[in-house]
Amino acid sequence: MCKFVQISSYMLCKSLYSLHIISRISKCYKRYSKYLSDDFSLSDDEIISYIKSCIPFIWLVLSLNNEFMGFVLLENFTGNRKKLYSAELTTCFERKAWGNYTKYCAKIFLKKAFDEFGLYKIKALVYPQNYRVKTLLKSSGFKYETTLKSETLKDGKPQDIDIYAIYRSYYYKNN
Repeated sequence: MCKFVQISSYMLCKSLYSLHIISRISKCYKRYSKYLSDDFSLSDDEIISYIKSCIPFIWLVLSLNNEFMGFVLLENFTGNRKKLYSAELTTCFERKAWGNYTKYCAKIFLKKAFDEFGLYKIKALVYPQNYRVKTLLKSSGFKYETTLKSETLKDGKPQDIDIYAIYRSYYYKNN
């Protein structure tokens, strides 16, 4: 139903494919930027640098017939090269992928993150008004942890950010 294609430095060096990847991620990011960005977010020129900085922890999400459905990345790690403890999850999906498809992808990706990287905790930072993502997180086993009051600026106004998290022990007990 879905597959995750890890973006590599080699992949970005292939000029034509690189432009295609960056274009798809950039369009998806811009389309849903009201849920992802604040007043300090990336400009169009910074997207390439950001993608490169996320390697090897950024994946394209593709349908089984290789149609672009979105992207997912892990960043802001706690730990070191020998042992990763936690990471922050960012996702962005095309509208056609919303619903059961994203729930399925979340289940697959969480297993991948816990199994392959040995993470103990995965957290997501969400604007309180982003009900769609909060519902997806809850259905995937994430629990609300706290609200960071006036954590950033959005449209020049203070913006709260809710933090949700899932722990490896909870994930394995319930999946």
